[in-house]
Amino acid sequence: MSLHVVIGFGPAGAATARLLAEEGHAVRVVTTSGRGPEPGIEHVALDATDSARLIEVAQGATAIYSCAAPPYHRWASDWPPLASSVCAAAEATGATLVMLGNLYGYGPVDGLLTEELPLAATGPKGRVRAAVWEQARQLHEQGRITAVEVRASDFFGPGVTDGGHLAGRVVPRLLHGKPVSALGDPDAPHSWSYLPDVARALVEVAGAERAWGRAWHVPTEPALSTREMVGLLAAQAETGPVAVRRLSPVVLGIAAVFSPLLRELREIRYQFDRPFVADSRAYEAAFAVRATPVEEQVKATVEWWRGRLADAG
Repeated sequence: MSLHVVIGFGPAGAATARLLAEEGHAVRVVTTSGRGPEPGIEHVALDATDSARLIEVAQGATAIYSCAAPPYHRWASDWPPLASSVCAAAEATGATLVMLGNLYGYGPVDGLLTEELPLAATGPKGRVRAAVWEQARQLHEQGRITAVEVRASDFFGPGVTDGGHLAGRVVPRLLHGKPVSALGDPDAPHSWSYLPDVARALVEVAGAERAWGRAWHVPTEPALSTREMVGLLAAQAETGPVAVRRLSPVVLGIAAVFSPLLRELREIRYQFDRPFVADSRAYEAAFAVRATPVEEQVKATVEWWRGRLADAG
């Protein structure tokens, strides 16, 4: 039984930690506030930017999974110290560093998003995500750490709540047959990364030496528009057709005055105003994990949200 350290317990960190525990590994989760006991998982309260303490906690680890993320509006300031600390822990312990990344670093692209594209983002969030991976990649090439990045598109599925574009702002409404609002063009093809597939890919590449030293896209089903995904969810929920309305730029601008999240979303509007399609064929040609069929994704997501809402009363 090997020790795996997961930094962060948001949707992806939690799914990864629980998958590792199910597979029989010793799992240690690092979060700022800590958590109560959970079967198979040890929770440690620690500021992950404290590299000395993080190194202590990660001693003996086979792999370190970097799944934490600063608040969205603080990415530019908070990502660099977090990334440096995580890299320092990987170097000091010899653990494989598995980084959860996203597609921001490419910036606006015409055509399919592939891992061979340059990291050419011009916005601050895209630039900082590109810099985080470049730091780890350079250390890997210098032989100081072993690193790999798994890049996901927008999270979707059980466990994805406030941060998902097909989550807290959408699913509870469609479960009641109410109209939903979409950021950007609701008919633009868009890649959605199913959360359990994200966790499975992170765990798979951690133990696959041929994966190390580069980035991979999470296995993802063919792109579907927001309108198409809402239609599938509503059909599964048997709530009847649900109207999908484009969020007016004027309304978005007014709401952004009061919401830091909406204010920051303006940088990545291009991901929703045009096709945003990730190509995961390189991963699928090299490894075993495959995207869960979209029908299963939708069924599991509706069931999870129904349970969550029922528990909330």
